[in-house]
Amino acid sequence: MKQRWEVTPASRVSGELRVPGDKSISHRSLMLGGVAQGITEVQGFLASADCLATLDALRAMGIRIERPGETQVRIHGAGLHGLQPPQAPLDMGNAGTAIRLFMGLLSGQSFASTLTGDESLRRRPMERVANPLRLMGAQIDTQDGTPPVRITQARDLQGIDYVLPMASAQVKSAILLAGLYAKGATRVTEPAPTRDHTERMLAGFGLLVQRDGARVTLAATGARTLRGTSLQVPGDISSAAFFLVAGCLAASPRLTLRGVGLNPTRTGIISILQLMGARLRIVPVADAGPEPIADIEIEASPLRGIDIPEELVPLAIDELPVVFIAAACAEGVTRVTGAGELRVKESDRLAVMAEGLAALHIRHELLPDGIAIEGIGSKGRLPGGRIDSHGDHRIAMSFAVASLRADAPIHIEDVANVATSFPGFDAAARAVGLSLVAR
Repeated sequence: MKQRWEVTPASRVSGELRVPGDKSISHRSLMLGGVAQGITEVQGFLASADCLATLDALRAMGIRIERPGETQVRIHGAGLHGLQPPQAPLDMGNAGTAIRLFMGLLSGQSFASTLTGDESLRRRPMERVANPLRLMGAQIDTQDGTPPVRITQARDLQGIDYVLPMASAQVKSAILLAGLYAKGATRVTEPAPTRDHTERMLAGFGLLVQRDGARVTLAATGARTLRGTSLQVPGDISSAAFFLVAGCLAASPRLTLRGVGLNPTRTGIISILQLMGARLRIVPVADAGPEPIADIEIEASPLRGIDIPEELVPLAIDELPVVFIAAACAEGVTRVTGAGELRVKESDRLAVMAEGLAALHIRHELLPDGIAIEGIGSKGRLPGGRIDSHGDHRIAMSFAVASLRADAPIHIEDVANVATSFPGFDAAARAVGLSLVAR
């Protein structure tokens, strides 16, 4: 039987919470540490199913990885050319970030490999990553555009000057990782800013990475040797987003989130909520390293509907499902466009969120690349209902937050994949006041 949650109405949230480590940074710390020279020590690692799939894949290619604690990882790097041929296909589970970044990293290896995943991942598009890698000389085959992805033994890769047709940190990162093995400079130009963890971390491992406006360059000059380092993974703002919205709906007197990563390419959720009227106080943490970290205090806030600026959409793409819950509880209409990327996530998040909003009697209009949501206002209440998350972790967690404005229980189906990004979400939710029971 599929796992489900019953979330009964709760009147408020309060207290302090430290969310798990950033998933994007955890993935990258493992991959770059694996091909660095020397030891990389990681603190704050997210031990989620997605990140553990990356860890297991590297171990399958001969990388020695120790885990002194639940959130500590010690990686014994083998150098750029030290990975060993895996004896079986590398199973990425549900991890879209892992499979796409590995496509870049494995394109330059001297051995063949196959990347696959669970049923959900095997429906997700891979050609937008494969195409630029092929331009570099990589030999990649997909199955009708989806996994399994087969990478044959690399010829010499060549650096390219690639203009992304759509904003995607995963595509950008895959190209830069392949660029580690390419002759000449590798340049990627973005149509809009996306998360820049790969660039920051490559620099942290000792490589020359240049940023000129919308273009990022992995320079042709200098040694292509990554040096092991020490990394502190901040709290994941994508995980914090659910509690940011929960705080806006029902924090009394306040809810405080500790140690959240506030990389400026990830703070779209903060900007959107502030435009909607959220009462947030951000307290930077000193000496946090290359990734800015802060504590965030939230108070209950009467939210208003807005037209979400399109330039903020790529900076909040993973957080938009819970933004839709904020919109459902706001006064007036909230519109988002330019979010077609949501249709090719773990689910078609636009369609699945629209289905869930309908189950809670929220008026909305589904658009080809977005949605318009008519909120119930600060005094409105939701009727409760049954939500099918379609196995999408962010859908499940978003509708759990909606219970703060419900008059009857919300039953959320198919929640097992929450462990891919936020293991222990149910316990964290209960700790701040949500009434959530796993069935």
